[in-house]
Amino acid sequence: MKKFLIIFLLIITFGIGVYVTFIYNVTYSEGFKAGELTKITHEGVIFKTWEGEISQGVAEAQRFWFSVETDQLEVIDDLKNMQGQQVKLSYKKRYGTFPWLGKTLYFVTKVETTDAMYK
Repeated sequence: MKKFLIIFLLIITFGIGVYVTFIYNVTYSEGFKAGELTKITHEGVIFKTWEGEISQGVAEAQRFWFSVETDQLEVIDDLKNMQGQQVKLSYKKRYGTFPWLGKTLYFVTKVETTDAMYK
């Protein structure tokens, strides 16, 4: 019985390790979204995460919500400075997330302004 319990716990630990590694490293898709940056916030009670939103039109359905990993300091600073501007976001979509990563499955990896295109 003791041997069975040890093997069972090793299998569970291995399974959790594989799951965590999968969520951190495997992306479902990568792409770009453009729109007006309407929100970037540092929110949460226990886990503070960076969350943002761009408006891609008038309707509520044309909004894109995203998260930014806390180690992406350059992206966070760029987003803070581009509030209210037209931006192009590069993102990766994950299969899942953890509370300390962000609320959404979409994680922004790069941001650039597109205001020059409209002048």
